[in-house]
Amino acid sequence: MSKKLYFLGIGGTLIGSLAMLAKELGFQVSGSDDQLYPPMSDLLATAGIEVFEGFEEQQLDPAPEQIIIGNSGLPRGNQAIEYILERGLNYVSGAEWLGETILRDKWVLAVSGTHGKTTTASMLVWILEKSGLNPGFLIGGAPLNFGVSSRLGSDPFFVVEADEYDTSYFDRRSKFVHYRPRTLVINNLEFDHADIFKDITEIKNQFHLLLRTMPGNGLIVAPANSPEIDDLLETGVWTNISRVGNRPPKKITTLETNDLWSATEVEKSTNYFDVELNDSVIGRLEMNNSGEHNRSNALNAIAAARHAGVPPMLAIEALKEFRGVKRRLEIFFEDDHLAIYDDFAHHPTAIRTTLQGLRDQVSSEEIIAIVEPRTHTMSLGTLRHELKTSVSASDKAIFFNNGRMSWDLNELTKDPVVDTQIFDQVDKLVEYILGLPQSAGDKKRHIVVMSNGSFDGLRQKVEDKLKKNK
Repeated sequence: MSKKLYFLGIGGTLIGSLAMLAKELGFQVSGSDDQLYPPMSDLLATAGIEVFEGFEEQQLDPAPEQIIIGNSGLPRGNQAIEYILERGLNYVSGAEWLGETILRDKWVLAVSGTHGKTTTASMLVWILEKSGLNPGFLIGGAPLNFGVSSRLGSDPFFVVEADEYDTSYFDRRSKFVHYRPRTLVINNLEFDHADIFKDITEIKNQFHLLLRTMPGNGLIVAPANSPEIDDLLETGVWTNISRVGNRPPKKITTLETNDLWSATEVEKSTNYFDVELNDSVIGRLEMNNSGEHNRSNALNAIAAARHAGVPPMLAIEALKEFRGVKRRLEIFFEDDHLAIYDDFAHHPTAIRTTLQGLRDQVSSEEIIAIVEPRTHTMSLGTLRHELKTSVSASDKAIFFNNGRMSWDLNELTKDPVVDTQIFDQVDKLVEYILGLPQSAGDKKRHIVVMSNGSFDGLRQKVEDKLKKNK
């Protein structure tokens, strides 16, 4: 009989994806979480995994051979944690289980950084897939080209989204220290996770531990002009470095390669750009994803794939068919006058770059940003000034108070960069969205719903109302 595994915190992107990999390996899999919502709840259901909303002791009777514990909302004092410890049940963190069970004998391509991890990792997986390499992957979202967030694959390559958040209540190191990559992308580096890091120096300390796990014949793909990442690399690096950006980087070590990847926009407000390597154009790319941040994501993926043996031109051709990631500026309703998007916004910079990318695409058409500041960093108010200015590319901003704010969200309405309102009831917000007058002329209105959670079911309620109205 196959080994029984129980995943605690199965609604999270990491633990839920691990559960699906375990099922693919032939384990008997079940798990629980306080809340389950799409896309992970849908993916788990499709995989045929038994899940429970809320923990009850009988879920662990008889005891499974091993319990894999996530890090979200599972501190000491949690009912499930205390039950596991009191009975001496066998447990391990999700990141450690991934490193030991899945990644140990793989060529790991890890994608890290404050923003863009999911999109970049999804691009990289698609490039490897189109090159015939059948990679395994674990991504914190659902790439539309695959429809799942994880799979084992059959070749030695495995792409993993490498998160800097801590591993578990009993292991305060970042999850990515368990992954031991051969190829590492560092998209960017900003302060985040104010609930566990007091400043960006603490985050860089964790990245330094990650760099210490990499082999000398590996590759780090990093921005050409990031003072924070330059500072990180100066603390010690033993692996070759390739750069991405439109200006030559400051040389940090003798391990710097001469490779500089850059993008030149062919025409304003289009998704065409030339991919350049060391000032030589190697191909032209048109993507479905707009914005400067997605051009950087693409270059990072192309550079990382090249390290795994994929020629850049083949990578460029693959990205022409890249469809994006669920909940990354995903359109869930559209007609001639209105488009409504769902976006997994988790940080002011992510909000800013997403809205600016949309602005570049739609020109002067109206954009309304509806933001739930749900992450620990935003709900604590640590980046409140950055949050206020993050919506500058929109015409109107609505911030949603979910009742878990540690500061007065009304501060955002004082001297705002755009017209700003605060809502605290989802049903009233749905009424507002659907009660807006039709946009004038042939111009379309764009409403972007931004949250890294379920937004109290806002998307589903809007969709249900729209269907009923039809």
